[in-house]
Amino acid sequence: MNAPTADQLPVVVIGAGPIGLAAAAHLVERGIEPLVLEAGPTAATAVRDWSHVRLFSTWAELVDPAAEKLLAPTGWIRPDGTTYPTGGDWAERYLQPLADVLGNRVRFGVTVTGAARAARDRIVDSGRDEQPFTVHLTHADGREERITARAVIDASGTWSVPGPIGADGLPALGERAAAERISYRVPDLTDPAVRARYAGRRTAVVGSGASAFTALASLADLAKDEDGTHAVWILRRGIGAGTYGGGESDELPARGALGLRAKAAVEAGHATAATGFRTEAVERSADGRLVLVAETGRRLDPVDEVVVLTGFRPDLSFLSEIRLGLDERLQAPTALAPLIDPNVHSCGTVYPHGVNELSHPEKDIYLVGMKSYGRAPTFLAMTGYEQVRSIAASLAGDREAAERVELTLPETGVCGGAGLFDDSDPDSDAARSGEGGGCCAAPTTLQIGIGAPAPSGGGC
Repeated sequence: MNAPTADQLPVVVIGAGPIGLAAAAHLVERGIEPLVLEAGPTAATAVRDWSHVRLFSTWAELVDPAAEKLLAPTGWIRPDGTTYPTGGDWAERYLQPLADVLGNRVRFGVTVTGAARAARDRIVDSGRDEQPFTVHLTHADGREERITARAVIDASGTWSVPGPIGADGLPALGERAAAERISYRVPDLTDPAVRARYAGRRTAVVGSGASAFTALASLADLAKDEDGTHAVWILRRGIGAGTYGGGESDELPARGALGLRAKAAVEAGHATAATGFRTEAVERSADGRLVLVAETGRRLDPVDEVVVLTGFRPDLSFLSEIRLGLDERLQAPTALAPLIDPNVHSCGTVYPHGVNELSHPEKDIYLVGMKSYGRAPTFLAMTGYEQVRSIAASLAGDREAAERVELTLPETGVCGGAGLFDDSDPDSDAARSGEGGGCCAAPTTLQIGIGAPAPSGGGC
């Protein structure tokens, strides 16, 4: 029996989340057979973990065009494009129906444990590009399997690897020992058991992004109903002009409003900010509560709970035999990293990008969606949809379509190098004014990989 040719092999897509399912839809549209592998029991397992959180993108920005074409014949009705769904809405009303339409092209309960070139470890050069990929799986019952693929699209995200409290990127001393009082997710205060955990208690919220804003706003609402509820907002930098996001200048209004709610929580006294605080240790007080200790020796008053929202990072362990080209800081593809580097800017606008920026030394493997951003924040679903559209076009041999894009991304209206280390006094005039950043340029329509300007001087 003859072995299948490369064109007869499927493209393996890792992850049945928003971007993985969109990748499958674009591949189907191109006449390429996808095989989506999802570790969880349903579509969008990670999204369901934050089903209580409302997105700051509207439905109009959350439905992929190729996916909608697949859904249309089923009688699926697109939700009102002007409204903002929760994660649960997104999963139930769009992502699960999309997985259902894809049918047996999506397999659940299978964890990818490795990917490599067939009969080639990462050292071997000879005949490498001519070999298909082998993808190793473990089923929920422990059974192992190996699948052969013509290409691999890794849309597994970063949800499984949250950042720690420690300011050096490693768990703080005592962080693991205090695990029963530390959460790395935005608490769902609509759940009675979760609500009881935080009601009437003092909670430290560590982080400075949209997730931290959401947690602060939720705890502030709880404080209005439950006396004694208070949040301590732990910030590694000072409070400046961009601390609360884009506000009214954010082109995603819901994102701007979220930052304003966090600001209101502080101004109303439901939360206090501890600025310039880089956690080194988590200790126990005499009554068993937690005390955060900074690298300077500064100690905060004890708290009952800690919510750590310091971002996420990619799991690259199962790609150890693949030759990836990743930025040494962000763990994002080297050509994409300069466009999203928070050491340079914090703008929401990222130049549209696709197959050129997402390619690696290893041919036909791509990290997409949140995983393509590595450790960088502020990923938009429509960015991921454009990524996989371009990749599908490239795999189909349509290079012109792969390098063409008509996508304008909204900007936050906020700049200032959010990733830069703040050497100044957090209460100084410079820190409060947010000096040191550039300005965001207006979003433009560009061709992927053709003429995308490189960032300079801290601008966006």
